Amino acid sequence: MIRRRTKAWVARAKAAIHGSFAGEHTTRETAGSFSLGVFITMLPTLGTGLIAFVALGWAFRRINHAALLASVVVFNPAVKWGVYAASFTLGVALLGPVPGVTPAEVSLSAGPPILLRLLVGNVILAVVAAVPSYVVSYRLIEAYRARDVDVVETVTDAVSGDTDQATAPATRSRE
Repeated sequence: MIRRRTKAWVARAKAAIHGSFAGEHTTRETAGSFSLGVFITMLPTLGTGLIAFVALGWAFRRINHAALLASVVVFNPAVKWGVYAASFTLGVALLGPVPGVTPAEVSLSAGPPILLRLLVGNVILAVVAAVPSYVVSYRLIEAYRARDVDVVETVTDAVSGDTDQATAPATRSRE
């Protein structure tokens, strides 16, 4: 049962990767989806960002689901603690320190002043991260499509663990 579910998950992942690379979506849609995912992932959503991903993916056909979810890999929970620290620091730099709270005593018990600084810093950092992520992903996608390299099979084979030695030399010769 676990093996069957794993194979089904790998097949879905393979199809999503293939769709992302094969061009079901335009370069702008894919880059925009990744950038939107970066923006949402950077915000302090406490896990509700994934619900937003599902809702957006359901509501808009132009959103590339694989690109949207790729942002979660970049800004995973381990990285988000650093984002929160940077956000709070930026918020304090812009709005000033919280009266009566030292950096060693920062906690949510201080209430709205702490949250305000965190949110202000988070929104600014999210915008600052989303803009270059769009530009970089757009250029990478364009470069990939211009090369006309059959990377889709290589990537999907790596995801599924399949390797076909007959196609490996042909893939390498195109590079």
